[in-house]
Amino acid sequence: MNNLQAQFVTAFVTEDRWKAYLEGLVQKTYVITVGALAFGIVLGILVAVIRTIHDQNIGRNNWLINFLNGICQVYTTIIRGTPMLVQLMVFYFVIFSSSRAKVAISILALGINSGAYVAEIIRSGIMSIDPGQMEAGRSLGLGYTQVMRSVIIPQAIKNILPALGNEMITLFKDTSLVTVIGVTDLTKVAQTIGAKTYSYFMPMIGIALIYLLNVIVLTRLLGILERRLRRSDRT
Repeated sequence: MNNLQAQFVTAFVTEDRWKAYLEGLVQKTYVITVGALAFGIVLGILVAVIRTIHDQNIGRNNWLINFLNGICQVYTTIIRGTPMLVQLMVFYFVIFSSSRAKVAISILALGINSGAYVAEIIRSGIMSIDPGQMEAGRSLGLGYTQVMRSVIIPQAIKNILPALGNEMITLFKDTSLVTVIGVTDLTKVAQTIGAKTYSYFMPMIGIALIYLLNVIVLTRLLGILERRLRRSDRT
């Protein structure tokens, strides 16, 4: 027990090292998660709408829709078929090799990766809505975009909220991959402190518990949101 206490003090208390963990969590891990999630949702909605328009044979002979749908299919196939770690390294070491904006590149890479999965989640949610609602909206004089924005997508979001929540949790955990490009996130801080103290046990156990606690909190918050949405549907 004394040995564990000494390791804990060395890993978290000595030289106020807990501040480094907190800074890595708040200023890097949280920022990258929120930024990548926001970018991924916007990109996912755009891709999902384009693919849905094509799948529903709206603008069947429109070359632009066919072209954009082809790009979206290639995008989702490549992103979902290659590891996120490889994508992150391609962005940093190849595409943006002359840039050192590590956080921005991390947000972009993780956001593009998340967007491919969000697109498929949202597309499945849109396709699950009764097609009659689109027809009803169009019969009232609303345009396709208006019906999608005001009627279809809000319902789809409620249906796919659990899947989106899981994607957010996965994205939060996957931010640990940004250590490979030198971002001083929570995991990188633990690696650095482990190297300084010649003991990785306590730093790694510590950040594992921090990640776990955050995931538990996110899961609880998503559960509360889902219950409120269900109650709003019944009222």
